[in-house]
Parts: sequence; structure tokens; C-alpha cells
Amino acid sequence: MAIPQLRNKQVLITGAASGIGRASALAFAREGAHIIASDLRLEPLESLQQEVQALGVNCLIHAVDVSDEAAMQAFAALVHAQIGAPDVLFNNAGIAYLGKFLDSGLEQWQRVLRVNLMGVVHGCYHFIPLMLAAGGPRQIVNVSSTASYAPSPSMASYAASKFAVAGFCDVLRMELDGTLIGVTDVCPGVINTAITASGAAPSMQQSGQLQRLQDYYIKEGCLPEVVANDVVRAVQTGKTLVLTGPYSRLLYHLKRISRRLLFKLTLSSATKIGYL
Repeated sequence: MAIPQLRNKQVLITGAASGIGRASALAFAREGAHIIASDLRLEPLESLQQEVQALGVNCLIHAVDVSDEAAMQAFAALVHAQIGAPDVLFNNAGIAYLGKFLDSGLEQWQRVLRVNLMGVVHGCYHFIPLMLAAGGPRQIVNVSSTASYAPSPSMASYAASKFAVAGFCDVLRMELDGTLIGVTDVCPGVINTAITASGAAPSMQQSGQLQRLQDYYIKEGCLPEVVANDVVRAVQTGKTLVLTGPYSRLLYHLKRISRRLLFKLTLSSATKIGYL
């Protein structure tokens, strides 16, 4: 649901201490929105709070583990007591794990799914009822990824979690049809953030594959501010799908044209970069 005027709106962002989350907090603040920023620890959020408040708006910070259902329930209750229901719920928190499927332990799958998928589910489950009860146009923004439709080798758990988020967005959008709450699926492409350093199989670290991939993200990736600005515009216009950053739009349309060509191109690219 479009929210053209963001001044004095309440925008809640998870995973706000760095990367896309931090850049988005500042982008929304520049539009006059008040920010509720959460991450695993308070300390990295304190400088963000100062930067946001310097823009003349309020910023509340909270330490919350999005993978912890009880913690998210308590967080929703606390936010509701402080500011009411958020106008924008931005489920941004996420982690990556890189490594071939058979080289990766199942505990890594559980960790990635708990954060990337259940973190989004927890946010929606505990905040949507508050947003519905409050009434008025509101927007849910969930981060999936270009990996939700064009994954690369060595990211099985990450791609699976993002495919799930994309499907969840589609279902949620249908179930909220007829309400004043819209749902936006954000699919970043190659973004220069620290997410590629959040976890990797030992074999990938020892072989230098992880370093080569990180170098590629630094060289080819855009800044998280690009994604942040696209997210702000999507909320203002009620856009349901945001293809943002290098290769996101290209790969989305290439898959529609030829899945076989996308498969070959992805394998060739992974081999060239040197992380396959």
C-alpha cells in the first residue's frame, strides 16, 4: 500500500546495524520518518541512532534476535507500548553461508533458516495484527534476494531460505488483499556488504574461494545505499517487487526467457570468479 508521505511515519528495521539495514534507516530518516532499529547487539546501533537523530527525527534502538520467537513477541509488545504499530515493517535481518551442500553441516542449514526465513515470519506474525488493528495504509518489506530466482553454486541454504521468503511474500500479499497493508519483496543483486563474511565451509576458506567471492562483491557490487533508496521509493509507491543492484533485473528476465541459458551462465560465472 503506497505511503507517499513518510514524514512522521514509524519505520521498523531489523538487522539495522550495518549494510542495507543501516543505509535504509538513514534513507527513511531523510524523508522525515522516525526509526525503530534492531539488531543482535545495541552497541553497533548507537552510532546509527546518533546519525538518525541528527536528521531531526526520533530513533529507538533495541537488541533483538529475530530467530527467537519469544524475543520477537516481546519486542512487538514493547514497540507497541512505545510508539504503537509501525507504518513500515522492514524485515531485513539476514545471514549467508557459503559452501557446497555436502561440505556443509545441517546445523548451518538450521541457523540460516532460523534467521533468514523464521526471522521474517516472526516479524510478520507478531506485528501484522498490530498494524491491522491500527488501520491506515501500511507496508511490509521483506528481503529475499536475487538468489530467490537465480542462485549460484555454494549457497544452497541461503538460496533455499530466500526462495521461501519470496514465496511467503506472494502468499502474504494474497491474504492481505483487501486490507490497507501492502507487501514488498526486495531482491538485491550483488551488493557490497559484509554478508559474504557471515559464514563459510572450512574448505571454502582454506582454498581461497571465499576471499575471491568477497573480492568480486567489492569490485562488482553496488553500495547498500542503492538498495535503501529503491526500498524507500517502493514504499512510497506501493511497489510489490524491487529488483535492485547489479544483475538483479537482468537475471530475473533471463530466467523468464531461458532457464537453460541462465543455468549455463551462472556456472560459467562461478567458474570464472573461482568459487565453484
